[in-house]
Order: sequence, then C-alpha cells, then structure tokens
Amino acid sequence: MAELTSFSFRSGTSLLHRLDVRFKLLFLILISLISLSGDFPRLGIFTCLLTVLIINSRLPLKSGLKGLQFFLILLLLILGARMVTTPGDPIIEIKFFSITRQGILSGVLICWRLTIIVLLGFAFIFSTRSFEIKAAVEWVLKPFAFIPGKRIATMMGLTTRFVPVILNQANETAEAQRARCVENRKNPVYRLIRLGIPLIRRTFERADKLAVAMEARCYNENRTDPELSATRIDWMALVVMILICGLVVSI
Repeated sequence: MAELTSFSFRSGTSLLHRLDVRFKLLFLILISLISLSGDFPRLGIFTCLLTVLIINSRLPLKSGLKGLQFFLILLLLILGARMVTTPGDPIIEIKFFSITRQGILSGVLICWRLTIIVLLGFAFIFSTRSFEIKAAVEWVLKPFAFIPGKRIATMMGLTTRFVPVILNQANETAEAQRARCVENRKNPVYRLIRLGIPLIRRTFERADKLAVAMEARCYNENRTDPELSATRIDWMALVVMILICGLVVSI
C-alpha cells in the first residue's frame, strides 16, 4: 500500500490554517501574478515571505519534493534549454552550442518563478479543506447570475479532492512496476508506457466508481456550504499583503 500523499489537507493551527479561504485564494492569485513578471529582488521578497509561512505551517517539504520529482525534472529541462538558446556572453563553448551568462540568469529566473507558484499551491492545498475551496469559488461566482457557480464550485472541489487520489494511485502503480523490475529496462518510452497506461485506466475506474456512488446517494451541487466569515487576522493579513505587494511592485 502506498503512503499517504503530501498533496492533501492536514489539520493544524498555523496562520495559513486559520486564514479565511477567500483571503488565501486572493493572496495566491496576487503573488502568482506578480511573480510571473518579477525579477530577482521581487522574487527574493516573496521567497522570504513563503519561507516564513512554510516554517510556521510546518509544510512537509521533504515528502512534497519527492512527489514533485517530475516537476524538478521539468525545471532542469527549462534551465538547460534557456542556457543554450539565449544569446549573450558565452561561458562554455562547445562545437554545436554555447552556454551564455544571460541564459543561465534567464533560466534561473523562470525556474524561480515557477517554484514559488507551485509551492504556493502546495501550501494552499495543505492548509485548506476541499469543501472550503468549493464554498470560496461559489462565493466568488455568486454575483454572476449567468455562470453556474454551484456546479463549477462542486467540480473544483471534487478535482482538488481527487488530486491526492491520483498521486496515491501513481505511487502504487510505480511500486508495482518496481516489484516487476520494469525500472531496469533502459528504454524510457517503454517505462513511461508501462506506468502511464495502468495509471490512466485505474484513475478512470476510480472516477467512474465515484460518479456511481454520488448518483446512488442522490448527490447534487445544491448542498449546505460552510459559512465563511472573516476575522481580524484575515483583515490584518490583507493589509500586510497589500503593503508587501505594493513594495514589490514599486521596486
């Protein structure tokens, strides 16, 4: 049996756990949008803030990085591609390509931005229950009468709840493949097919069973959601976040 994935809610008493989900969603969007166009000083400020939140909430980075191994590979590929395709002052010259200083800086900057956004999402999922996410999305879409807010919120809540199930299923499939020594095959395409096809099939089977169970229980989107209420901590966090974002933008 595979271990419990880190990409799921864990109860706690940290600041992130106590914040209203609507404020957390707003902070996530603000920091992500600013980080996408941020330079090194701006990203440094957000990294310090994120480090404080990670320490305070005791985010399981060790097990989280293990689950993000494919994302780390993607970062390495992005870094390598930027190093050899960005024109500038060459540091290492090889026959067919050269690694430039500007390419290294550009690759590090892009990887830094993506890492901040992914860690923010990790912290958001770690500190927020799925039904709270559903309630927040429904609250945001409520003023728009032409948008089926309840249905969209239900779909997002189920998606958030299903992500740990998919990752857990991926771990179980990988363990089964290792038990059959599939990882000893040198062909990466063969290993990917042997991992991907069973994972996709079992994921759809779990989704089909979930849909049948929901229909058997007459489940629909018209349910009583938890009441969302902002506290003094939420408003104080909003003021601090506005000041930090204003400082970052003004740099």
